[in-house]
Amino acid sequence: MNVSRIALAGGVAASTVLLLAGTASAHVSVQPQGEAAKGGYATVNFKVPNERDNASTVKLEINFPTDHPLASVSPQPVAGWKIDVTKSKLAEPLEVHGKKINEAVSKVTWTADGSGIAPGFFQQFPLSVGQLPEDGDQLVFKALQTYSNKEVVRWIEEPTEGGEEPESPAPVLALTAPAADAHGAAADDKSGEAEEAKETTASSEDASSSNTDSTARVLGIVGIVVGVAGVAFGVLAGRRRSA
Repeated sequence: MNVSRIALAGGVAASTVLLLAGTASAHVSVQPQGEAAKGGYATVNFKVPNERDNASTVKLEINFPTDHPLASVSPQPVAGWKIDVTKSKLAEPLEVHGKKINEAVSKVTWTADGSGIAPGFFQQFPLSVGQLPEDGDQLVFKALQTYSNKEVVRWIEEPTEGGEEPESPAPVLALTAPAADAHGAAADDKSGEAEEAKETTASSEDASSSNTDSTARVLGIVGIVVGVAGVAFGVLAGRRRSA
């Protein structure tokens, strides 16, 4: 009997630990898979789960890094949410596609028009961002999540390499090496095709020239034979008349 009670208690404790671990691991994150290529543009999603049982998430603030400002930030409309984009002047202008940019987006805020994110649900907030920096390996976005009961959860702790995950980690977008230049590869393929076409044309021209030369020689020989035959016929005709 005691053994059964101990086993039951152990099972309940294990379930509680798993439940708490699942709750703790749910935090604001940046998708897809937290990766994007350096120097390019990407569409990212901020995934926001609701961690409370008695309140809804009604506001999300994403603060952009000041050490690597992004010149282009375009939010996608999300049904039931109002979007505010805040821009700030840059200490040093950015040069993008030959143009100088004096300000960049410093914060994007989503505010619920209705009930927000209910308990047990999550919401994604898409953004198109760029041009991503080439001199860094990651971008850290500090996020503030506000609940309907006025509670604010600050996801602002930066993770350290090799260290344990912070209690309230900030969303981190890992930057990968630029992908191979597909246009360059296509250009190489086209160049190869062009060279092959030139070689084929040259071969055809050589073959045609060779055939023309052969035809001319045959015709020349035929002409000579015909001429000789004509002369012979004339001589024979003259002899017959003389006889």
